[in-house]
Amino acid sequence: MTIDTGVNTSDVIVIGGGTGGYSTALRAAGLGLDVTLVERDKVGGTCLHRGCIPSKAMLHAAELVDGIAEARERWGVKATVDSVDWGALVATRDDIVARNHKGVEAHLAHAGVRVVRGSARLTGARTVRVESAGTESAPGVHDLTARRALVLATGSRPRTLPGLDPDGRRVVTSDDALFAPGLPASVLVLGGGAIGAEYASFHRSMGAEVTLVEAADRIVPLEDADVSRHLTRGLRKRGIDVQAGARLLDAELLENGVRARVRTARGETRTVTAERLLVAVGRAPVTEGLGLEAAGLTADERGFVVPEDWGRLETAVPGVHVVGDLLPPPSLGLAHASFAEGLLVAETVAGLESPAVDYATVPRVTYSSPQTASVGLSEAEARARGHEVDVDTMPLTAVAKGMVHGQGGMVKAVAEAGGGQVLGVHLVGPNVSEMIAESQLIVGWDAEPSDVARHVHAHPTLSEAVGEVFLTLAGRGLHQQ
Repeated sequence: MTIDTGVNTSDVIVIGGGTGGYSTALRAAGLGLDVTLVERDKVGGTCLHRGCIPSKAMLHAAELVDGIAEARERWGVKATVDSVDWGALVATRDDIVARNHKGVEAHLAHAGVRVVRGSARLTGARTVRVESAGTESAPGVHDLTARRALVLATGSRPRTLPGLDPDGRRVVTSDDALFAPGLPASVLVLGGGAIGAEYASFHRSMGAEVTLVEAADRIVPLEDADVSRHLTRGLRKRGIDVQAGARLLDAELLENGVRARVRTARGETRTVTAERLLVAVGRAPVTEGLGLEAAGLTADERGFVVPEDWGRLETAVPGVHVVGDLLPPPSLGLAHASFAEGLLVAETVAGLESPAVDYATVPRVTYSSPQTASVGLSEAEARARGHEVDVDTMPLTAVAKGMVHGQGGMVKAVAEAGGGQVLGVHLVGPNVSEMIAESQLIVGWDAEPSDVARHVHAHPTLSEAVGEVFLTLAGRGLHQQ
């Protein structure tokens, strides 16, 4: 419902209706607090409307296209893809998003959360002015006051590059890539993180010629080096031109595309012409017009609002909390991390003891083909922190189900030397996004390889490769040399 009074007081005011904001609002309302949620667009935020949900819907369609090609080329199933009906694909994607959106709105309404539509500006530590178009019967300005807490959850926006203004057709960001017209025949993707890898994978599945450019010396540079290596191999096997250690020199807009010059890792200058240039160089927190100063807050040089107390996600101003993409590292900028942050803040405001978010045990997933999934420390991170480690790696093709899938990939575990605590698990291959939960529990519960090795994994499955790695680290391996 929408507030139609000029002044309103609530226990909690949440600014931003994305995953972090609406999870805070729902949990706080469930604990008996009076909650007002301010959102200038649609509740659900980037994840629901421009990111996680629509992109994964499109990637599922891509999997279906790839599956038909595999059926024909590998399994003798005489199937072909005549064409992709872009309109039908988009309609299915939009239906999934719309149904999820209605679900979020229904949850908020059922919980009794009041929703104010408009742009919020802080006028004090716990006071907010919300401005909207308004009507004669509903004022366009709402002055809101929070009795207990103000929660900032305004999210993030895609970073862009100087001189490359997105036009929604030739130059697009990750926010509008899925809504650009039709399927391009060629794409240049700038940025080899999770988002760039996913979009490169999607467009390749849909038949485009794809060049993926990453400035770091490897793609998905925040992941374990072996993850990067296996993902690079998998993408190149599919025909994607992966250029790591490369940078964009300049780009020229053409009538029907872009011509760019790229300096490769070898120092060569290459010209890449593509129908679409997709900029995926990260995201920036949204604080413009929020009026942080009026509340006694400041953003750091990167635009993040840094909490003074990470255990409560509370700023230096008492009663003002931050969740989601406004948080700097170690927060991960992931939707599922923001859900946990929302629960923490809501429970803290309600006076409950709530565990701090353990970012080391939050899983990270890239939904490309092949997929990557990881939790905990990489091998390099563990060594850099002074751990003596035992490491075991097993290719997925070493188990029968991995041979069936035929995508390659691997399982890698990093543990304290001598049978000690598991510090990290890293996966590459088909469907590993659905396999990471076990490893999250292994790392989160400080398990040792022997703890895992006593549990029997089903055969034949991909997950038995996880079991075999821990059997080996526990000195009981059967199939590793």
